[in-house]
Amino acid sequence: MGILQKNRTFFIFLLKFGLSYLVLSGLYWLFLNQYDAAHFEPDGMTTLVAHQSRDLVSFLGEDAAITPHPKEPSYYFYLHGKKIARIIEGCNALSVMILFAAFVVAFSTTFKRTALYILGGIIVLHILNIIRIALLSIGVYYYPEQEELLHDIVFPLFIYGVVFVLWVAWVTKFSRNAKG
Repeated sequence: MGILQKNRTFFIFLLKFGLSYLVLSGLYWLFLNQYDAAHFEPDGMTTLVAHQSRDLVSFLGEDAAITPHPKEPSYYFYLHGKKIARIIEGCNALSVMILFAAFVVAFSTTFKRTALYILGGIIVLHILNIIRIALLSIGVYYYPEQEELLHDIVFPLFIYGVVFVLWVAWVTKFSRNAKG
């Protein structure tokens, strides 16, 4: 028995993951290229995330505002009139959602079950990303000395931790690999 036959399941997983990741990343690239970077136009998802993060922080009782960055496709985020952060394309969590979706596809079951789980996971990740940006902004405003810890460690650990939990739930509870 050859190595391909012996490890067939693993190679199918790799193929499905790789192809879905490439296709979704390609679609994301096409999405980003419809925006005019020369005129510093942020993509639609980054715009949505910036507005929703501002709205959540305002809902929490803080004075929040956003303005377009004059020299790059991003937004400045202000808290009580103080510039706290830039919301850039990487803050929209689409690359995290692509990674999540590619993994779910690699362990796919029926189209309906897989599509519903991906849709639900993306909604959860989007909501948590808005909460992440809002809490990060408030944290940086009140504890500026902790900016690096919050931005580089705590909040990435939070969002990737949620992705990991969603993957584990998919594999153990919902995919065809789940014990019935």
